[in-house]
Amino acid sequence: MPRRYVNQLRDNETLDEIFLVTDKQLRPNRNGVFYIQMTISDRTGSVGARFWNATEEMFQQFAVGDYVHVEGGTQRFLGAIQVIAKKITKVDSDSVNQDDFKRTVQVDRMKLRQRLMEILRNMKNSSLVNLADCFFIDEEFMDRFCRAPAGVKLHHAYEGGLLEHTATMLEVALKIIPFYPALNGDLLLTGIFLHDIGKTEELAYDSDMTYTDSGQMLGHPVLALEMLHDKIRESEKLAEERFDPETAMLLKHLVISHHGIYEHGSPKLPMTLEAVALHFIDSLDSKLVEFEKYMFEDPNTGSPWTNYLPSIERKLYKGESKD
Repeated sequence: MPRRYVNQLRDNETLDEIFLVTDKQLRPNRNGVFYIQMTISDRTGSVGARFWNATEEMFQQFAVGDYVHVEGGTQRFLGAIQVIAKKITKVDSDSVNQDDFKRTVQVDRMKLRQRLMEILRNMKNSSLVNLADCFFIDEEFMDRFCRAPAGVKLHHAYEGGLLEHTATMLEVALKIIPFYPALNGDLLLTGIFLHDIGKTEELAYDSDMTYTDSGQMLGHPVLALEMLHDKIRESEKLAEERFDPETAMLLKHLVISHHGIYEHGSPKLPMTLEAVALHFIDSLDSKLVEFEKYMFEDPNTGSPWTNYLPSIERKLYKGESKD
C-alpha cells in the first residue's frame, strides 16, 4: 500500500501511517485532563497532531526524534489539517525507510562545494583566500558544512541545506557587487561563507533536525565567532604573517549582525555596507525558500491559494494549476 505523505493528507480521512516526531508536549485542557500536542513529519512536511486523554506514562513512551505508528484520522482546524491520533506506537528506526523522512538538496552537493570553493579562491585579497582555505582543508568541518541543514523548520531544513543556502547567497552577491563600487566584494563574499558556519555545531541532523546543547546555550553566531577566531590563528601560521586586526573585526561584525535587527537575535545592527548587503541577501534567500516551502507543503491542493498561514499573517497565491 503506497505511503500517505503529509502533503497528501486531506480533511476527514482515516490515517494509519508512520511519522517522525519533531515536537511533543503534554498539556492540560480546561478540565485538567491531559492531552499530547505533537508535530509529526516526513520528507514532504509537518503536521500538528493531538492525542486526547493522555497520561504521563503514555507521554514517556516515545521521544522527539522517534518514529511512531499513528492510527487515527484528520480534521480541519482553523484552516489547517491536523491529525487526531487514537493510537501511537513507537517504531524501531531500523524498520523505517529513511528516504521517506529526509528532504535532501536537489542539486549535486559535490558541485556546489566545488563552486563555493571556486568563488572564494578567486578573490583578490590573499589573506581572505588563505583564511577560506583553512576551512577548506579541514575535512571534518567541510563534511559537516556540506551535510548540515540551515534550519530546523523554516528554510533549507534538510541535509545539505546550509551548503545550498550559502552557495546561492554567494551567487547573488557576485551579481550585485558590480553595481555597488563602494562595497568590498571580497569582504562580503567571505562574510557570506562565514555567517552561518556555526550551524555546523548548533544543529544536530543525524536523524531529526534539532538543536545541540551548545546550539541552545550559545547560538550559531557565537559558535561561528569561536570557529573564526581559531581559523584566523591557523591562517597566520600558514601565511607566516599577522592577520589584519581591522579585517578580523569587520568579519566578526558580519557574523554577529547578519540577523539584521535585535528582535531576530542580532547582538548588533549592521554598521557597514557589507553587513547591510549580507543581511538582505540572507533574508532574500531564506524568505523565498521559506515561502516556497509553505506552497509546496500546503494541503489545499484544490485551490490556487494556500490556507491562511498565521505565522506570516496571509495566504499565498500558488497560481492556477497547469494540469
